[in-house]
Amino acid sequence: MLSDLPVLPPATPLLDAIDQGAVLRDLTPVQLRQLTAELRSYLLYSVGQSGGHFGAGLGVVELTVALHYIYNTPQDRIVWDVGHQTYPHKILTGRMRQMHSMRKAGGLAGFPKRSESEYDTFGVGHSSTSISAAMGMALAAKHQGIDRKVIAVIGDGAITGGMAFEALAHAGHERPNMLVILNDNQMSIGHNRGGLATYFAKIWASKTYIAMREGSKKVLEKIRPAWELAKRTEEHMKGMVAPGTMFEELGFHYIGPLDGHDLPGLIQTLENMKELEGPQFLHIRTMKGKGFAPAEADPVGYHAINKIEAKPKGPQLTAPPTAPKRLKYQDVFGRWLCDMAQQDERLIGITPAMCEGSGMVEFARRFKDRYYDVAIAEQHAITMAAGMACDGLKPVVAIYSTFLQRGYDQLIHDVALQNLDVTFAIDRAGLVGQDGPTHHGAFDLSYLRCIPNMVIGAPSDENECRQMLYTAYQHPGPAAIRYPRGTGPGAIIANEMTAMEIGKAVEVRRGERVAILCFGTLLSEAMIAAQELNATVVDMRWVKPLDEEKILEIAREHELVVTVEENTVAGGAGSAVNECLAREEFVKGLLNIGLSDQFVEHGNHEEQLEWSALDSNGIVRRVHATLEERPTARATAFNIHDVLELNHK
Repeated sequence: MLSDLPVLPPATPLLDAIDQGAVLRDLTPVQLRQLTAELRSYLLYSVGQSGGHFGAGLGVVELTVALHYIYNTPQDRIVWDVGHQTYPHKILTGRMRQMHSMRKAGGLAGFPKRSESEYDTFGVGHSSTSISAAMGMALAAKHQGIDRKVIAVIGDGAITGGMAFEALAHAGHERPNMLVILNDNQMSIGHNRGGLATYFAKIWASKTYIAMREGSKKVLEKIRPAWELAKRTEEHMKGMVAPGTMFEELGFHYIGPLDGHDLPGLIQTLENMKELEGPQFLHIRTMKGKGFAPAEADPVGYHAINKIEAKPKGPQLTAPPTAPKRLKYQDVFGRWLCDMAQQDERLIGITPAMCEGSGMVEFARRFKDRYYDVAIAEQHAITMAAGMACDGLKPVVAIYSTFLQRGYDQLIHDVALQNLDVTFAIDRAGLVGQDGPTHHGAFDLSYLRCIPNMVIGAPSDENECRQMLYTAYQHPGPAAIRYPRGTGPGAIIANEMTAMEIGKAVEVRRGERVAILCFGTLLSEAMIAAQELNATVVDMRWVKPLDEEKILEIAREHELVVTVEENTVAGGAGSAVNECLAREEFVKGLLNIGLSDQFVEHGNHEEQLEWSALDSNGIVRRVHATLEERPTARATAFNIHDVLELNHK
């Protein structure tokens, strides 16, 4: 229960004195144990106040302390993957008093960020990048003659990504001096075999064992049969108690699995491994949510939490009225998926490790034989779907917009080029709030629109989302429906599924002089703006194919055509409208409103819309400015600085 979290800051005398690794490295073993207790207590308190990622950080408290104790950070490089677990790292590296600002506008980022601290060695948002980045740093140190240690910390989920294995294979070939730490908190690599595994892990990490191993190698290499026998014996002994044979075969010296909450054991092992040459691999076992019983029992539910809201003081005579609960778009998709699967046995649901986030929990329960979670492997998910479509199935790939970027080549070559029947349900399209620029779905309309054979839909509300998903599913080729994070305007969702006319827009308001062509869920903001502007509003619905007939009709009847989209202006839906009018040699006033050519920082969604002039007030201001400054032909995209300047006027 979140109510079990502390609401007052705990006493943290040791932690208060830690603002850099050098201070931490002066602590005694007893003080280090106290520090881990204080760090875990403060983490429980601070995340309760700010909200954010929770369970992963609690699981790496001991590891974080051990790393900063053993290594000379920030001179030595620690690369975190994905970054959910870096809250303890941020607390220990001078940002303790800023933790209340986590994921808020102007505050700390929820992930490592190079511009935030010299201790954040690599910006992280997507998973499976740490080994490649760390290897690059290790090779850079080698080329520059710098004595520097490099450590990549990767989770058992992130290591399922193909990029991680590409890096492991290359590291085995190049043999850089680097350490990969596998933080295994879901038992997905191998089961701990008890005390024997820990005992052998300590032996394998000891200086005595390393010296004997290397010395024996030099002697026995001259006697090939004896050397091969010794090598096989060592591998078989390790294979009996640890899942490290694969990593050894890739060229790493494997140690583990170790108890990741045993601070003295971690320190001893890291100290022993610190001076080893070549690629090293340390496998530790941790518990997600360690130290907070509800999170230990439900690591998925406590992956991230909202901040604890203060309860109103004094007696509450009557309960405040509550608005009807609105469905999140991911749940609209999840219900549609189950309903569609009930009707069509050919439907297959595929996700790259986003079951909960994509609303597929019920589908996975009811249709488990038709549900595939491929882990963090977006490229594989898309090509597997293509293979299924080749042989008569109808796959639906549920994927976040920002993660679809990772499977772009497969989308083009394996799906679109072959015109295969794959439906893409693109979640988290547009601005996503506190997760910030690494997770915004800012580019999908631009990168999808240029692909032949693609159909692209952008629904304006929950019911339109359901009907568009059905329409895309019925289309006999690749089709993508993009929808945002969070809830919609509260539209009534029809149970019946009805195919829409692809490429057909709908005029929802008639006005004069100005026409707003809206792509997606900003329609409600556009309608508010249109009331003040007395503008015509068209729900465009489809980005590809466009309703060019409607666009030309609107252009003939209005002085200024405004396009609105929660996507980058460059190459987006507005650009498609511009191209349509240019082909017909229309010379009209044009204003493209969308995301400008810069990354939007973290904050809440309402703030991000305001910064980008995508809220109703921003739309009104920009229309007025365009009409006043250049009442004839104009196509522009304001940036955030322009918007702030307009705000002051």
